[in-house]
Amino acid sequence: MTDQQTDQQTGKYAVEKTEQEWLEELGEERYQVLRQAGTERAWTGELLDESRAGIYTCGACGAELFQAGTKFDSGCGWPSFYESVRPEAVELLEDTSLGMVRTEVRCANCGSHLGHVFPDGFGTPTGDRYCMNSLALNFEAADES
Repeated sequence: MTDQQTDQQTGKYAVEKTEQEWLEELGEERYQVLRQAGTERAWTGELLDESRAGIYTCGACGAELFQAGTKFDSGCGWPSFYESVRPEAVELLEDTSLGMVRTEVRCANCGSHLGHVFPDGFGTPTGDRYCMNSLALNFEAADES
């Protein structure tokens, strides 16, 4: 059993901070998405059209979440991926807000909200579409040397 699994079983995360610490570190816009499960407006995220090789990490704690090679253009207005870098990198939770049932995606390392996953990633190897907020992610381009 990994430390991360232990943390999930106890309801604690490897990275824990007070909400005030998160707000000061992230700023209001990122805090609203990452810590209050907000959503940025479609087609506005700076990572939507990112196409370089690299890795997408959690915008709150820096944990690796998605390989650039799993990103695809789903036409939904948010960066989309068909799988996480490792199954245990993300936490999937039922979300019944907005009068519907969806699957929320959180960073398994710090519990921050990333977006939602849907089973409509047609033409992808997994059939999944991880619809993520750009504000919830950082992008680290691969070394091109």
